[in-house]
Amino acid sequence: MSVDDDAGLAGDAGRPILSAGTAWEPALASPVALDAYFREAAAVLAAPPSVVEEGVLADLLARHYGLSGQITTLSSEVECTAEVALPDGRRLILKTSRRPEAVESFRFQSAAIATVAGAAGFVAPLILPTGGGALMFAEDGVCGYLQTRLAGTPMHRVARSPGLLRDVGCALGQLDLALGRRDLPAMHRPVLWHVRCWPRLMELQRYLPPGPVAEAVARSMRDYEGAIAPAIGSVPWQVAHNDPSPFNTLVSEDGIAFIDFGDGCWGPRIQDLAIAASHLVSDPALPLGGAEHLIAGYAAALPLSPDEAALLVGLMRARQSALILINYWRSHLFPANADYIKKNVARAEQGLAILAPLDPAREREAVMEAAAMS
Repeated sequence: MSVDDDAGLAGDAGRPILSAGTAWEPALASPVALDAYFREAAAVLAAPPSVVEEGVLADLLARHYGLSGQITTLSSEVECTAEVALPDGRRLILKTSRRPEAVESFRFQSAAIATVAGAAGFVAPLILPTGGGALMFAEDGVCGYLQTRLAGTPMHRVARSPGLLRDVGCALGQLDLALGRRDLPAMHRPVLWHVRCWPRLMELQRYLPPGPVAEAVARSMRDYEGAIAPAIGSVPWQVAHNDPSPFNTLVSEDGIAFIDFGDGCWGPRIQDLAIAASHLVSDPALPLGGAEHLIAGYAAALPLSPDEAALLVGLMRARQSALILINYWRSHLFPANADYIKKNVARAEQGLAILAPLDPAREREAVMEAAAMS
């Protein structure tokens, strides 16, 4: 079945099992295994967001946490996300889903948030355990977990300054250090945003309008498959957030905060920097479009190896291209929600155009120069 069949993307092969400590196990090296992974990952984003009625949410909140409050459903692409305003003024986030694959996703998300609790250098939500002390619950076809809601302003609404970008980069490096402490459950579950899916995303190219953007996406994905993918195993891999976008990065009184671990997985550590930096490319007068200070901050916390420096810009372009492809496809599937789905697309298109002229030697040089600013 082709991706051209829109929502019919679920593969019927079993999910491969990987072990931590290696970049990518032989179990997923075969074309058949990679195809099954891609199909299963794509099926998750081809389905509409899970719906859990507010009455059910209230019952789950009372039964598993002994709490009650005003519940407001928020926008979400996959799971049901709701804000809970408690009578004492606290605000929480309750994530739930009726979809079977959400159990693995919530196992990962809740474990990742719990793992970074108390780490220095950044802020993250806190998990509220169930009455039985578990990180999440699963019962009667509904699973979920409860976390604190962080106060702060999303980064896309804040004026960028070199100091802020450096702080964000440093905080992201500290987050990766914290996530790299241990392996997590379900870290190898299928995620369409995983780097191994990217070459297959060109099946979605027909959803792009013809023109310079589509051509730039095709070039970037060819470059990724030909030069980046064969070398990606040479850099450190670990559990990564995998979506530190300006919508998932908050500027708060307590520091830089990161939310929404739903796309997190086992991947190249440098991937988090590539994603964050790819969203900041906006100034054509600068080699890296304005991402330099973020890279400097990250390198201050986690120095970049020569291999990471050489791959970073190619990863940034490929991630911009993946974002464009996936979100044009999903906006076709869910036209009523297209504005929300495509909220980052214009930024990615602009960034891709700015990075396109760089050759590999200049890419590495620009990254090393930025890292040296730390």
